[in-house]
Amino acid sequence: MSPIEKLIAAYLVIINIYAFALMRIDKIRAVKDRRHRIPERKLLGTSASGGSLGAFIAMRMFRHKTKHPAFAAGIPIMLIVHIVILIWLESL
Repeated sequence: MSPIEKLIAAYLVIINIYAFALMRIDKIRAVKDRRHRIPERKLLGTSASGGSLGAFIAMRMFRHKTKHPAFAAGIPIMLIVHIVILIWLESL
């Protein structure tokens, strides 16, 4: 594994843990009916930045944002796109 591949792998691990944590924190705040929720824009942006797997797992695990079309369809589509990009990069 080249240094750039290691860097990409480390980034993906970190961004997915971050996306997972954001979804979990937002779910906890939603249940407690707190005003300071995490904006959907931030949740989707983190997912689009490579954290779609972490967001998808958290979304399913905690049943959070599953009725919102932007999440119910958007996160799985982002995940598929990210997988395709990784496969394409691997083939180079």
